[in-house]
Amino acid sequence: MNATAHPVSKLPDVGTTIFTVMSALAAEHKALNLSQGFPDFDGPDALLESVNAHMRNGSNQYPPMAGVATLRQAIATKVADLYGLDCDSETEITVTAGATEALFCAIAAVVHAGDEVIVLDPAYDSYDPVIRLQGAVPVHVPLTAPTYGIDWARIEAAISPRTRLLILNSPHNPTGMVMNESDIQALQALCRKYDLYLIGDEVYEHMVFDQAKHLSLCAYEELYARSFVISSFGKTYHVTGWKVGYCVAPPSLTTEFRRVHQYVTFTVNTPVQLGIADFLQQQPEHHRQLPAFYQAKRDLFCQLLAGSRFAIAPSQGTYFQLLGYADITSEVDSALATRWTREHGIASIPISVFYKNAADCEHRALRFCFAKDDATLRQAAEILCRL
Repeated sequence: MNATAHPVSKLPDVGTTIFTVMSALAAEHKALNLSQGFPDFDGPDALLESVNAHMRNGSNQYPPMAGVATLRQAIATKVADLYGLDCDSETEITVTAGATEALFCAIAAVVHAGDEVIVLDPAYDSYDPVIRLQGAVPVHVPLTAPTYGIDWARIEAAISPRTRLLILNSPHNPTGMVMNESDIQALQALCRKYDLYLIGDEVYEHMVFDQAKHLSLCAYEELYARSFVISSFGKTYHVTGWKVGYCVAPPSLTTEFRRVHQYVTFTVNTPVQLGIADFLQQQPEHHRQLPAFYQAKRDLFCQLLAGSRFAIAPSQGTYFQLLGYADITSEVDSALATRWTREHGIASIPISVFYKNAADCEHRALRFCFAKDDATLRQAAEILCRL
């Protein structure tokens, strides 16, 4: 190939993700990094030891394409326990290289060129590019700030004869919004009227606060029949760098999902799958206790900021907290996040980057990750209270 040749980009408007940019900026300026969503503490010792034991015992070759059987069965047991869905681990569960791969495979499995896919803004940044890579059209519908509720009438108005898929994310990144029963009822009514596929991006399923319940699409028979439900062990076990997730879907959808998955990653590393299977079977209390664990961090962070000038509505779920800054400055959020990283040593994520059109972002707020040691949260709050 000619060394000067330049490909015609399929994603000419896509650059480096904001998460990479802000983490690099935080490292450059030695700032506290509350931007990218990862803990600054490690996963459970028993999990780490189990993975190491499987590695040492020779479990280092290819596992089955769909995932090791013991892990898929453990996932099926968890789904039955939490959501009452009796799914077949052989035909309805696929282990993936992180939830992002699962999102790609689910979208690619059912979306064709010319289709439309409804995305709710602010939205996780992988949805839109993956839709466009299929030759399809993302249709962005904003949530209602500052509560970020779902406007179901607006979603219905966006549906056309070409609408193929609706992507839902609850608990929601970046806002912390959690779908409630009225949302489920509205979604059920919508699906009875229109023939839509659904993706349930539920990677923060175990981070729902204030005694609220995570309403998984797995728990509703008529919704599950048209859904890909995606979750993440990286989020649940504080090991985001392992990149292990999974997708639960009815057999016919799983068949199409696996047709894509086998040519994207084929499979996921063996010793980590086996270690997670052991831990999930032996210590299910970990995910059951996770809501209280992260709520304590949310409450600490919000309490420490009580005397600040930020507007704070405690997050309903995830490990992210939005801080409204309208009483501090009128700066655009992207410029502000950069400036505060450089000048004050605190890194965050501007929420406007989660919108297709930044002008649709009416709420002046930054996203902070509170999946940090308490000492880190105290240090961050000291900086933020001086602003």
